[in-house]
Amino acid sequence: MKKVFMLFLIVQVFACAGSQEQMRTKNRENLLRLSLGMEKFEVLQIMGTQTVDYTNNPYKVETPLGRDGNLYEVLFYNTEQKNKDHVITDDELVPLVFNNNTLVGWGWAFLSEIVPNYQYQIDVK
Repeated sequence: MKKVFMLFLIVQVFACAGSQEQMRTKNRENLLRLSLGMEKFEVLQIMGTQTVDYTNNPYKVETPLGRDGNLYEVLFYNTEQKNKDHVITDDELVPLVFNNNTLVGWGWAFLSEIVPNYQYQIDVK
């Protein structure tokens, strides 16, 4: 019975890894379809809002205050796996930045221009 259970766990781990990698690949492909000025609804249709193996897509959502005093909505999509530790860090995400439900830019360089002193976490080993 233990052998059957262990085999089941191993199959589940590999199935999850494959599904999440498919999600990351799809996210990278979908980023190429985005354009500045798109409405949030359009971006969500392209990028998706599904949950894959208990991982939300977008992975997280934040509303930081910009240097201009406006609130921005930032959707973070998982596009990479840098370590096999199953911990998603900021350097594995791409931020999509919205102002008034309109896509105004994406990427860490853009976010750091809009939101000064944004706390960016990376996994250092």
